[in-house]
Amino acid sequence: MKQTHIKDVFFDLDHTLWDFDKNSELTFDTIFNRNHPSVITKDFIEKYVPINQECWKLYQYDKITHEELRYNRLKYSFDAINYSISDEEIDSIANDYIKFLPENNHLFDGTIELLDYLKPKYNLHIITNGFADVQFKKLNNSKIGSYFQTITNSEMAGVKKPNPIIFDYALDLAKAKKGNSIMIGDSLDADVQGALDAGLDAIYFNESKMHVENHIKQINHLLELKKYL
Repeated sequence: MKQTHIKDVFFDLDHTLWDFDKNSELTFDTIFNRNHPSVITKDFIEKYVPINQECWKLYQYDKITHEELRYNRLKYSFDAINYSISDEEIDSIANDYIKFLPENNHLFDGTIELLDYLKPKYNLHIITNGFADVQFKKLNNSKIGSYFQTITNSEMAGVKKPNPIIFDYALDLAKAKKGNSIMIGDSLDADVQGALDAGLDAIYFNESKMHVENHIKQINHLLELKKYL
């Protein structure tokens, strides 16, 4: 059903528009080929993806620091594949990862078509927990930055999704009203429930087709947003 009251559309970036998993794998492949050729990227990624997700959950609730996130997700992944590596090497990989990641710019299928469709109809915005400098590079290098009127990150707001303060910060920055705004993202907790608790409507980008409660609006492909907007 079309949401005719909506004027402002807020998107998450990673795992929603910007294909984080694909770009991340390409980045690690570059790093390992240069400095750790015995590491098989696909074996590493198999362990890294769930470990990274768990680390981000801890980070979004301030249970670990930025530096602990960067270190732990690598250390635990290398331990999981039984690869011996020094802390100095982990620090070097962490720096290279942040440096090279924005150079890979794969977007989810339908991203550009969707943004072209939405841009004339709505005010578009980003709310992300990602690190500011990296997120701006991702947006600009993938050539989607110009679609968005405002970009809110957790460093600006001082808190991370699902904290309602970041949604209030983004609304103030966008000069948007809660009743006329909607959030689209891949995290049921951070994006969907966070937005709903803050007073915004929300749509879950459920690409993996996980079972969710019937009251949650969801899409499995970005272009399905045309049903709602």
